[in-house]
Amino acid sequence: MQEIIDQYSATIRVAAENNHSLHIHGGGSKVFYGNLPRGQAEALDVTAYRGIVDYEPTELVIAACAGTPLVEIESLLHENGQMLAFEPPHFSETATLGGCIASGLSGPRRAAAGAVRDFVLGVRILDGRGRDLQFGGRVMKNVAGYDVSRLMVGSMGTLGVLLEVSLKILPLPVSEKTLSLEMDAEQAIEQLNRWAGKPLPVSATCHVDGQLYVRLSGADSAVQAAHQKLGGEAVADGKHFWQSIREQTHDFFQSQAALWRLSVKSTVPELTLPGKQLMEWNGALRWLICPDDSAVDAIRQAARESGGHATLFRGEIPGIPVFTSLSPALEDVHRRLKQQFDPAGVLNPGRLYPAF
Repeated sequence: MQEIIDQYSATIRVAAENNHSLHIHGGGSKVFYGNLPRGQAEALDVTAYRGIVDYEPTELVIAACAGTPLVEIESLLHENGQMLAFEPPHFSETATLGGCIASGLSGPRRAAAGAVRDFVLGVRILDGRGRDLQFGGRVMKNVAGYDVSRLMVGSMGTLGVLLEVSLKILPLPVSEKTLSLEMDAEQAIEQLNRWAGKPLPVSATCHVDGQLYVRLSGADSAVQAAHQKLGGEAVADGKHFWQSIREQTHDFFQSQAALWRLSVKSTVPELTLPGKQLMEWNGALRWLICPDDSAVDAIRQAARESGGHATLFRGEIPGIPVFTSLSPALEDVHRRLKQQFDPAGVLNPGRLYPAF
């Protein structure tokens, strides 16, 4: 395995010396996400570095190589009654742990359990100089110094090549049930925010096509009691429904139009934008299918006024960056981080923001 790392490191050093860009990729399941690679970039396939580094179920921690397929990790965890609590989307059976961390995407359970970065304990990376660096650790109480490990979450490979990641994991819920209630978006937002302030075992929510779906997770008695309190009809195959939302195989996502991901305050009323919407995370995540490419400014303004931001998640609109532009202060922070981790600018340049 060290030989593989040495090969990656040598490739990075040669690229830095010759001012060549590297396009880091794993399973390719999220190649659609982020800005397109800038210029002529050499591919650096990191799937060869794979396998479980350390796993002790009683410690609720797993460490694995970044090239390890997510399906392998989740299968091992399920065998031991455990899970990746942030429920990461795969989008393909080739999805890897490294891609999961680099993209920073969380699934339906995010509002209840936490985001990807909340579960990262430590990372091992190669920086833009080809140096082998480690941050954090494999225990939950390792918090000394700057939290560089979580900085890698969502960095899209622009700060380093992920080699290994250690994650906190959680037990699988004893019981789960999905409910369906008929209501419009305004009613759903009101109900979701009311329920969020109560001790209910809600682990996921979704509103689409006039139906509110609520997943309950926990002890069987708690799930049954919550069902009685919330009402609604039990969904026969709730597991399949939530998988269709996580993996975007649900009918809502089957469109060739641009797909926008809006992160807003959960209390924000239904946004008056062209297209069709789906809500998750108690209303804090709004998906928008918008066939009108001229509505970009309106979409981003609506997100900004709602205390959040809008990302062009899927689909390309000429001249439009995927992520919302940074404020001058945040852009300066990003530039300085890039300079520290990748001074020659060889790692996925432009993938996160066009300027660097």
